[in-house]
Amino acid sequence: MTPPHRRFAVRRGGRRGGIRTKKYIGFVTSAVVVISAAGTVAVARPWPHGSVHPIPSVRYVGVHEPDAPFSYYGVSQFAQAIGMQPNLVSYYSPWQEPFQVGFPTSAAEHGALTVIQMDPTTATGTSVSLASIVAGRYDDYLRSFAEAVKAFGSRIVLSFGHEMNGNWYSWGYQHTPSSVFVAAWRYIVTLFRAVGATNVTWLWTINVMDEDVPIPIPSPEPWWPGSSYVNWVGIDGYYFDSSSVFASLFGSTIAAVRALTGDPILIAETGASPSADQPTKINDLFAGIRTYGLLGLIYFDENTQGRAWRINSPKAFAAFGQDAESWLDRKQP
Repeated sequence: MTPPHRRFAVRRGGRRGGIRTKKYIGFVTSAVVVISAAGTVAVARPWPHGSVHPIPSVRYVGVHEPDAPFSYYGVSQFAQAIGMQPNLVSYYSPWQEPFQVGFPTSAAEHGALTVIQMDPTTATGTSVSLASIVAGRYDDYLRSFAEAVKAFGSRIVLSFGHEMNGNWYSWGYQHTPSSVFVAAWRYIVTLFRAVGATNVTWLWTINVMDEDVPIPIPSPEPWWPGSSYVNWVGIDGYYFDSSSVFASLFGSTIAAVRALTGDPILIAETGASPSADQPTKINDLFAGIRTYGLLGLIYFDENTQGRAWRINSPKAFAAFGQDAESWLDRKQP
């Protein structure tokens, strides 16, 4: 069942809002065929650079699986399928859900850093007023979350109110003034810092811009909280069809971000439809992050709301594994 706040709006050249369906109210794990291009079972290799990655120059290959944060099984299956462990994993956290320490712990044991997308919507789909956050109504929840993150000790990446420049979420464009979003973002960051949760990397996550849709997705500039409140920038965008290419999908948004900040950029949520030729789009995705000098990517390996994004063929798994290995190999240009 899709929570009522998850709006669905197809957008040419970008992605539609609300493709996540089961992080908040349950999950169903789909089996992943663990086969390499040669037809043999792939063995996952550990990421060699330790259990956490505080150094900004680390390159990332990440994945989101539908059973996160309740299980690490999906990530492990994906790792076997591509022949290596991702060093970045993500999950979506509804408002007032506690910090799910088990998932980041499993991630750290596998050499991965965890990205948490915290959204101001409850597990039942009730929207939370950003003004009420700034007024201190949720300080107990936020303080408890921050203290749990601090106690965890290892680094995590935390984002709040992702894709706010789109109009499909209550905290976003046309629903909540950008100035209120900025105030809420700064308030949360300040509270975490006051608690002493200095092991947080703050990820400001936007959607790719798109002017050629009924409700244009604008530049994220009005929602920018300022350099002292952000460490990384995330950009979400999807390959819907065979005409999608990295430069046209992400290029203008990357330029808009670069006009705001020199912070590292991560493709925080992306996927390719099987009908778009997944292996080719995966190749294009990795070529794009290399060309634009980005941190890396998180692949959204889930099918939801009638859209298929899961990698579903030995050829696509092989492409992802080969590209990931090349990207993570420091000897490569």
